[in-house]
Amino acid sequence: MTALERFLRYVTFDTQSDEASAATPSTEKQRVLGAHLARELAELGLEGAHLAENGAVYGWLPATPGRERVPVLALISHMDTAPRVPGDHVKARIVSYEGGELVLNREKGIVMSPADFPDLLDQVGKDLVVTDGTTLLGADDKAGVAEIFTAVEYLMTHPELPHGRVAVCITPDEEVGRGADYVDLKTLGARFAYTVDGGPLGTLEYENFNAAGGEVLIHGVNIHPGDAKGKMKNASLIAAEFISMVPPAEVPAHTEGYEGFYHLCTMVGDESQARLEWIIRDHDWEKFQARKETMARIGAYLEAKYGPGTVEVRLTDSYYNMKEKILPHPQVLEWARAAYRKAGVEPRDVPIRGGTDGARLSYLGLPCPNLSTGGYHFHGVYEYIPVASLEKMTEILVHLLSGMD
Repeated sequence: MTALERFLRYVTFDTQSDEASAATPSTEKQRVLGAHLARELAELGLEGAHLAENGAVYGWLPATPGRERVPVLALISHMDTAPRVPGDHVKARIVSYEGGELVLNREKGIVMSPADFPDLLDQVGKDLVVTDGTTLLGADDKAGVAEIFTAVEYLMTHPELPHGRVAVCITPDEEVGRGADYVDLKTLGARFAYTVDGGPLGTLEYENFNAAGGEVLIHGVNIHPGDAKGKMKNASLIAAEFISMVPPAEVPAHTEGYEGFYHLCTMVGDESQARLEWIIRDHDWEKFQARKETMARIGAYLEAKYGPGTVEVRLTDSYYNMKEKILPHPQVLEWARAAYRKAGVEPRDVPIRGGTDGARLSYLGLPCPNLSTGGYHFHGVYEYIPVASLEKMTEILVHLLSGMD
């Protein structure tokens, strides 16, 4: 089975995770795809293929004779899709892109234009997998799952290609920040790992943001507006004041590369109480600490202005830059670069403007950079992936697994 065939099958499963759920995994529907994937690994002949109680899928490709001493390598991806854009009833289709506007849904007037998405200019003449513009596609990260499974199948059917023992792990709930929680490192038994969870073909990611979440709770005093002078403290207005004090040029829409940001995710409230939810990101450790201090200072200023008990700022670190844990193991980067080049793809080191399971796994003792899948515009209705990238990434993984020594 090709990576494309697998991918088109996997995206028919609705596997959105739920950040508000405390269940393990956060949505039961992820287990449905998980059970399917576990059966598929078993049918491919992997050892110990199973769906764990927590929803993660495992399987192991045995080493070929004479390669038993090669360090065990894990390939990791995730089965869930992002929760904030529809992910059910995905209508994936293959289009031959010849340039200009790409019509996703004529009836609803949904089009993708190179004016808005310049990367389309690099796709002229290629077959692309797209949606009908009403859902995400799910290349993040079902493309990674399809590529891993197809590469493993290729090695199973080509025993003449020598390789060490390979561990495969597919996690739920990566999109809600819990994917690494489901990886049992002792069970996995790997020395090094790669997440296959990146974007355009050829990207190699081993630097990610330091990340924190910020919750701002504002407690107001509600008085009838006709008698409010000198008494009312409107929590929503204080929330707006807090927002206005966050540096306006340091938001995702105005930053790129190594530039950090503050991102307001949620705002709800009325006169009595308001809540703001932020994420805070920076590659640089000192700047990361300074950003958190800025949030705390804004809260302290407004607390002093409006009185004790008005503003609470709760900051919680989420994950850290995995660069510090990857660079002491340069071989994991060189193995990946060599595999890309052997497949005719020039690798590009790209800082992740986000995080992956690999970041947390690296801090747990499993060095784990991130490889491309070939997809574009994840988490939205304009998501797509070139068919050729699915097949090329599979080839790269075969070279990676058979190129270690």
